[in-house]
Amino acid sequence: MRVLGISAFYHESAAALIEDGVVVAAAQEERFTRKKGDLRYPRQAIDYCLATAGVSLKDIDYVAFYDKPFLKFERLLETYLAFSPRGFTSFRMALPIWLREKLFQKSMLADELKVNDPEFD
Repeated sequence: MRVLGISAFYHESAAALIEDGVVVAAAQEERFTRKKGDLRYPRQAIDYCLATAGVSLKDIDYVAFYDKPFLKFERLLETYLAFSPRGFTSFRMALPIWLREKLFQKSMLADELKVNDPEFD
């Protein structure tokens, strides 16, 4: 079984490929882009992992993402409520980003993977 693990969109994006419980390849995106703490989608890190293992995305059984956005959003709301009204300014700035991007990371990741391999499903 092959699992592609992805870390992205917060800080230091990376990818790792695990085959039958053994790490075959892993890389941080900043090693390729030379941007410290690169938070973008780790396209080059994924390509490196796949090339190192000699496989393509269609050979991957599972893709794992390290975060659960809805759980994190729930904790964020609870924190803002606990410290209201002092945190309203921060809340007002954070909410649009969460509603526009962070809650929908699963679809963003799927779209990016399809860019790498249009046949990936």
